[in-house]
Amino acid sequence: MNLPRIDEMASRLAKFRNAFTLLMLLALFTACSGPVRETRSYAPSSAKPSSENPQPAASSTGNFDYYLLVLSWAPEFCATHAGNASSSECDPTHHFGYVVHGMWPQNNDGSCPENCTPARPVAQAIVQQMLPIMPARGLIQHEWATHGTCSGLVSQDYFADITKAYNALQVPADLRAPQHTISASPSDIEEKLADANHAPKGAFRVACNNGELVALEACLGPDLQYRDCGSNLRDCRASQVSILAVP
Repeated sequence: MNLPRIDEMASRLAKFRNAFTLLMLLALFTACSGPVRETRSYAPSSAKPSSENPQPAASSTGNFDYYLLVLSWAPEFCATHAGNASSSECDPTHHFGYVVHGMWPQNNDGSCPENCTPARPVAQAIVQQMLPIMPARGLIQHEWATHGTCSGLVSQDYFADITKAYNALQVPADLRAPQHTISASPSDIEEKLADANHAPKGAFRVACNNGELVALEACLGPDLQYRDCGSNLRDCRASQVSILAVP
């Protein structure tokens, strides 16, 4: 007489275990270790890189080891997000190549502080100044709220540092704006970037997806000097990556 109830309890327990397993898997895939951990959405409320070891908000402001400057390759983003109308990045009249996705405080232990203090909207004058290299208003606001508030800087100085780091980074001519799709190994790309910037090779990372270049990453100290990236950052594992042509 009790067998049906036992079967029902066993079924419910199995469903609970499946749900718990799914939650654990989702948690594992939100690690703080490269651009793949960020959703390329320009809405201010979008989920950006979540960390395995997020820092307590109040104590993290200005307390970090280095920045991760991420330059997204616009041709790849626009090719995989056809019809994206949330920014001017994919406007074919602009011919964007590398654009700033963000500059994120990082720690050597793999943690990355986020949302450290309540954020006021970035002034429109600053937004206008950033649009040529960071062509999405929502992204600018989101990057400040999520990452800039952990820099220990006011918004004007944080975005000034992003601009300075972007302008200082030298991308070799053959990687800057190819007129046709080219291929290269991640190691060669990183070595060329290091040579061009008189920096250690360990200061650069290539991010890829399905064998295509997604972004270049550069690791800089709070003083914006190149330094080795943390050992926990993911690197592209493809032997060769394709770099799509700038339209």
